[in-house]
Amino acid sequence: MFLSPNGVDRTITDAVVDLRTEVLTDIALVATATGNTLVLTTVVVVVVLGLVGIRAFPEAILVGAGSFAGYLLMVGLKHLFARPRPPIADRLLDIDTYSFPSGHAMMSTVVFGLLAVAAYRLSAWVRAHPAVLLIAPIWAIAIGCSRVYLGVHWTTDVLAGWLIGAAWVAGCAWLCARWAATPQRQRTAGRPEP
Repeated sequence: MFLSPNGVDRTITDAVVDLRTEVLTDIALVATATGNTLVLTTVVVVVVLGLVGIRAFPEAILVGAGSFAGYLLMVGLKHLFARPRPPIADRLLDIDTYSFPSGHAMMSTVVFGLLAVAAYRLSAWVRAHPAVLLIAPIWAIAIGCSRVYLGVHWTTDVLAGWLIGAAWVAGCAWLCARWAATPQRQRTAGRPEP
């Protein structure tokens, strides 16, 4: 199913291209690099190994399986919608895959979101200082905005990436909480009421 960009997409891309500066371009390139597949995969592998090392198995599965399945979903959606990227003349990076949803926006939301959920579940300090969890969405927002700035995604690609990624994180967190609670319910099911 081909998904064409709308007038708002074109207007925003044109405005962003007109606002480009050397400094902003350098910032966007750094931000976008933190959302590429190699960086996110490395983060996931290191975190999963660390979680396994401390025997936090539900959280390790949450981050590992949630990120991997999210990646498969993102690739599937790209091929389903088959949306072309903005014109080559507007791009500052050479990319030829499909555009919708933005993989950088979606996967940074998924990976950083799942890391935030795992940190909240495991760390009393994080639960006592929940504002630190804002790093995850702020980072994902910066990465998504860099994709529009660099001309490799339409704005609606990025918005969809964020929304789908956030919904995926919420679903994964819910499943993890249910799975982690099951052994506790089974252990207490046979005990007499106090």
